[in-house]
Amino acid sequence: MSLSRRTILLSGAALGAAGAVTGLPVAAAAAAARRPLAYPFTLGVASGDPDHDGFVLWTRLAPQPLAEDGLGGMPDRDVPVHWELAADERFRHVLRRGVAVARTRSAHSVHVELAGLLPGREYFYRFRAERHLSPVGRTRTAPAPWTMPAALAMGFVSCSQYEHGYFTAYRRLAETEPELILHLGDYQYEYAPDTYNVPGGNPRDHEGPETRTLANYRQRHAQYKTDADLQAAHAVAPWVVVFDDHEVENNWADEVPEAPDPEFPARRAAAFQAYYENMPLRRTSIPRGIDMQLYRRVRWGRLATFHMLDTRQYRDDQACGDGYDACPAAFDPARSITGAEQEAWLLDGFRRSDARWDILGQQVFFAQRDNNAGPLTVTSMDAWDGYVASRDRITRGWLAAGVRNPVVLTGDVHAHWASDLKLDYADPASRTVGSELVCSSITSGGDGADSASGSHPWFPFNPHLRFQNNLRGYVSTTITPGQLAADFDVLPYVSQPGAPAYTRASFVIEDRVPGLHQTADTPVPSAARMATDAGADEGRRTVERETTRP
Repeated sequence: MSLSRRTILLSGAALGAAGAVTGLPVAAAAAAARRPLAYPFTLGVASGDPDHDGFVLWTRLAPQPLAEDGLGGMPDRDVPVHWELAADERFRHVLRRGVAVARTRSAHSVHVELAGLLPGREYFYRFRAERHLSPVGRTRTAPAPWTMPAALAMGFVSCSQYEHGYFTAYRRLAETEPELILHLGDYQYEYAPDTYNVPGGNPRDHEGPETRTLANYRQRHAQYKTDADLQAAHAVAPWVVVFDDHEVENNWADEVPEAPDPEFPARRAAAFQAYYENMPLRRTSIPRGIDMQLYRRVRWGRLATFHMLDTRQYRDDQACGDGYDACPAAFDPARSITGAEQEAWLLDGFRRSDARWDILGQQVFFAQRDNNAGPLTVTSMDAWDGYVASRDRITRGWLAAGVRNPVVLTGDVHAHWASDLKLDYADPASRTVGSELVCSSITSGGDGADSASGSHPWFPFNPHLRFQNNLRGYVSTTITPGQLAADFDVLPYVSQPGAPAYTRASFVIEDRVPGLHQTADTPVPSAARMATDAGADEGRRTVERETTRP
């Protein structure tokens, strides 16, 4: 039978469930004397951080992924893991192979960092531990730095609260076969079961207590990774990831926790260690205690440069608390959401860029969002609105550098948004200097609700805000030299598995023309609307669900 690429990559089957594999090296004779492993690839495979000559391949061995000690039911010994890279999904043309060691001290995670490959090529990979073969993953190298690719299909996502619904949106994104996926934070959530609930109750429950220890975070990451829909998205394309707050705890800011906690440094270090172990990150991101190098650049030829930011680890504490406020301290020029070193790195990247599109992949809302119809400007202190001078320096920085097409990509707020970016948000007539695209959550906030475009109550006093929708989903983009086209894709529900996905609205950003042009507005289909009626009243009351305390 001829299997299609999609069948192989998206079936969710472990193609190498137990059995010998032709062409892979034979395990050392000493391993045969040990108790054999049960099937260890329960967490799937992943790749990430593509460069023009390589990428990272990832897996983690966990025969019992929900084990309370966070070690996945693995024996207390290091295990050799064989890997293969091929030009085809059936591995008829194997290009590279080798052995990595899954070490006990790293929760038996494996990071294979490859270089010396051809640019702009598709590759397939798999792993073997003893007699077990992993699922097959697809990945690719970025184009050569001096080339101008014709197009890039890229999707971006955020906010996947396991308890709030099913990860169908990950699978629907995988089915579009993107070349690159960005995850902009809140990959996993820290809460104990029955703590952060959606109307009608959570469809699923977390295992274990609120995450505070390394064992807790390892177990929580493993639970999320067991989801077949998430595994499908990891297996279909390389990911570029950054964390937000819930990978540690809600609304943390540098060394300041949400509530006083003398153990927070140890908690942060544990969260960082588990995050690295469970993500396809390069060795430059290996944590060192409470520090982790996460901001970095990914170049896609001369078409796009992705400046991936870290808006948690270096920020000043939120002004006036972390909710909405008309707070004078938000305008303090000494305050920063990026820290001085990262800000300088970003501004230098603008000056050096020769990309057609400079794209900031980051976590929290960049444009101003005033929630008050009166004379006061009341904004979120956890977003860039709480760090106005920091936002102004970066916006002026891309203008001074002559950045051709600045675009900000954002997660966090559990709703789709599209915004024009301004130097002066108080003057609606001021020129537009960039664009922001915000993806909804994968599940966080539950089913959500549809609404007519332009009906959000904040729009009249925020004319730069162009679109909002409170259904769950992701954003699919096609980037070419002439334009960036974005589809805001949504699902009518996440409280049950298997929902369809459709495009709710589409926008285009033209080369050298800052700002958004809407090209499609598709109301929710009638059948899907029926599925969201139960949540519509709740959706209208709350407007959206932010990632402040539930």
